[in-house]
Amino acid sequence: MFDDLKETIAAYKARDPAARSTLEVLLLYPGIRATQSHKKANYFYRHNMKFLARWISQRSRRKTGIEIHPGATIGKRLVIDHGMGIVIGETAEVGDDVLIYQGATLGGTGKDTGKRHPTIGNNVLIGSGAKILGPFRVGDNCRIAANAVVLKEVPPNCTAVGVPARIVRMDGQKVNYAGEVDQVNITDPVALELISLHEQINVLLEKQARQINKSESK
Repeated sequence: MFDDLKETIAAYKARDPAARSTLEVLLLYPGIRATQSHKKANYFYRHNMKFLARWISQRSRRKTGIEIHPGATIGKRLVIDHGMGIVIGETAEVGDDVLIYQGATLGGTGKDTGKRHPTIGNNVLIGSGAKILGPFRVGDNCRIAANAVVLKEVPPNCTAVGVPARIVRMDGQKVNYAGEVDQVNITDPVALELISLHEQINVLLEKQARQINKSESK
């Protein structure tokens, strides 16, 4: 446990330029306190002492503003930056080296039973206010943008943005999204309609001309 704590503190210092010392991170960072409390709560949860587990998790929530259900599975070196308002549900699974910003939710939709919350891969960044809702997987090395609402699986090495979230980058390459609005070369719908009417008029005129030629030849 001590080695795991050392690794987590090192991860905070590597990812947060405001972290000045090991002692500061250990004593003053709410993310550290929340994850350490979760380890205790999860132990009691797994040993069927669920009331005590929830008591520990709720006490931690009041002190840190971070709510991690004692049944959630948390990997190594999780970094919670700021942390206020983060919610991690009972059946959520978080991989190693994940970075989560304030206001993020790993929750359910209310429609599922059993596994209700997402599985987060390794080295994933979850932006401020992002919502990942449902029992699907977010792959390794993904980036979930601030305030994105993710409702379906995200493959590895992708960036997802928007409401509902869509993938805009995959394996470092921009994804051509069908339906994406080009705000520079935008099409004029009135012009398209005029072109269509013009084409229809030309067809009718050609038809009329053929009928006139046919009647004159008789």
